[in-house]
Amino acid sequence: MESFLAFSLKELPFVVITLIVAFTLHEFAHAYVAYKFGDNTAKDQGRLTLNPVQHLDPIGTILILIAGFGWARPVPVNRRNFQNPRLAGVLVSLAGPLSNFLVAAIAYGVLFFAVGSGLPPFLIDLLNMMVWLNIVLFVFNLLPLPPLDGYRIVEDLVPARTRIKMTQYEQYGTLIFLIIAITPLYQYTIQPIFSVALPSIIQGFNMIFATLFG
Repeated sequence: MESFLAFSLKELPFVVITLIVAFTLHEFAHAYVAYKFGDNTAKDQGRLTLNPVQHLDPIGTILILIAGFGWARPVPVNRRNFQNPRLAGVLVSLAGPLSNFLVAAIAYGVLFFAVGSGLPPFLIDLLNMMVWLNIVLFVFNLLPLPPLDGYRIVEDLVPARTRIKMTQYEQYGTLIFLIIAITPLYQYTIQPIFSVALPSIIQGFNMIFATLFG
C-alpha cells in the first residue's frame, strides 16, 4: 500500500492534518479578503467558514496523498463587485499563499521556542510537517501558471490588453501546467525552484527568530 503513496505511512497522519489546516485556511483567506473588498460571492456559497468540509476537494486531496500533487475547492470570486478590481484581485490572490506562509512561520516559531522543552515526538513531527508543507504550498501557489494564484496575480498586474490575450490562451496554459507538474519534466522545471526556495525560507525563519529571540 505504501508504494502507492507519495508519503510514508508514518508521515501520513501528519500530512492529512497539515493539509486539512493548510487548505482550509488558504481558501478561507481568499474568501475573507474578497468579502472585505465587497464581494459576497464566497460568503453566499458558504465558503466564508473554517469548516474544512466546505473547502476540501475529495479528488484533489486524494491525489496529493498519492501523487504529491492536488488541490482544494477554489473560492468563487466576482471581480465586478470590487471598487478597485486590480488591487483587490491581487490581494485576494495573495491572501491564500500568505496564509500558508503565516502557518509555516508560526509552526517554526513553536519549534524554535520548544527546543529542549520535551515536546512529544509526534508533536515535533507534526510541526515539522506544518512548516514544510505550508512552505511548499506558499511557493507552489505563487508560480505564474494557471490555475494557480501566482497566475491570477500576474493577470491583475499586466495591462488590460495583455490580460485579454492571457485569457485566450489560459486553457492551454492549464494543460502545460499539468504536463509540467505530473510528468518527469517536473524535476527540470518546478523542482529546482523548490530546491532553492524551501531551504532559503527555512533559513530565513531561523535567522529572524535567532536574531529576535536567540
